[in-house]
Amino acid sequence: MAFWTVVFAIGAAQAALLALALWRRPANAGANRVLAMWIALIGIDLAVKALYWDPSYAAPTKALRFVGLFPFLYGSLFYVYVRVLTEARAARWRDAVHLSGFFIVLALHAGFFLRGLVPAEGMLARTLPGIAELEWMRLNIVLYAYSLSYVIAGLLRVGRYRRGLLQRRSDVDRMSLHWIDAMAISQILIWLIATTQWLVRIPWIDYPLIYGLVAAWVFLMGYFSLTQTAVLVEPAPEPAPPSREVVPANDDSRVAEVEVRLSQLMAQQQLYREPALTIGQLAKRSGYPEYLVSAVINRRFGGNFWEYINRQRIEAAASHLADGADTRTILDIAYACGFTSKSTFNAAFKRQLGETPSAFRKRHALAGTPESPSR
Repeated sequence: MAFWTVVFAIGAAQAALLALALWRRPANAGANRVLAMWIALIGIDLAVKALYWDPSYAAPTKALRFVGLFPFLYGSLFYVYVRVLTEARAARWRDAVHLSGFFIVLALHAGFFLRGLVPAEGMLARTLPGIAELEWMRLNIVLYAYSLSYVIAGLLRVGRYRRGLLQRRSDVDRMSLHWIDAMAISQILIWLIATTQWLVRIPWIDYPLIYGLVAAWVFLMGYFSLTQTAVLVEPAPEPAPPSREVVPANDDSRVAEVEVRLSQLMAQQQLYREPALTIGQLAKRSGYPEYLVSAVINRRFGGNFWEYINRQRIEAAASHLADGADTRTILDIAYACGFTSKSTFNAAFKRQLGETPSAFRKRHALAGTPESPSR
């Protein structure tokens, strides 16, 4: 049995198991079922490739051509997956419009797939598209551009989702979907390698190696998708009450009151210590409408909700780190101040105070100054 037959067969089996696990996984159920269908199609593709490279089987010509069109689905399914995931919903029938590229290309190949099934001299044979004689690999550039457009659209939607999180949640680091970036970049690289190989024929890159990368990609997606946390979509903020004369939030007479109230909540109740604090929760505790709280944070305190809460956390952490009597580890202090990630804490601390937490603590330990340096 050929080496690539084994690789593709293992990849197909892995895809089947992964698709089943994703279909049954309750977290992000709607998105996981889209991903399950996508992974299942890749498994079918790899299974056909395994048969093709096994010399004991006759070459499955039509099946090979059929799965060769599957990549026209992959970019579209990535976009549908991202959209369903970031909207925390189930797939809808209207999402199928994004799969139309595959069906158009499939229709163009009708002459090839119906060869031998209809009379060669019949009217149907004369009206079928003449793609049967077209070298289908010429579609590679079209495929790359088509799929790339959907991947970019998916990344733009993820970016919009992240910007929304920054305005509404303080635990963005846990929900930023950075593994989606890895999924997109790996797809783009595989398609780029395949297109480059078709254009210039790189000696050490061949057709089996490209699909070997696809099999490896399935394993990568298995790790990422089965460890993802549930995506939460915050309810839309309550709108400003309608009135005959609309007053901009920045000119609302309550702006100064809200500013004082938020400062009190941070200083007295230390709400920033709550790791999953949302702007809706903060607005409820303040007693003011969410739209007004958001406007005050953006315009009076500067920055979005996530930045505002992190500033409070960094100030508290700096106070503890500058206190020589506080013997807790840096990570313990970060968690106590509301951070959920060491990397997020380190990045935010250095961005705000210009040095790492360890350097900050060491400097104050040598100076023997317990007070926090406000900057």
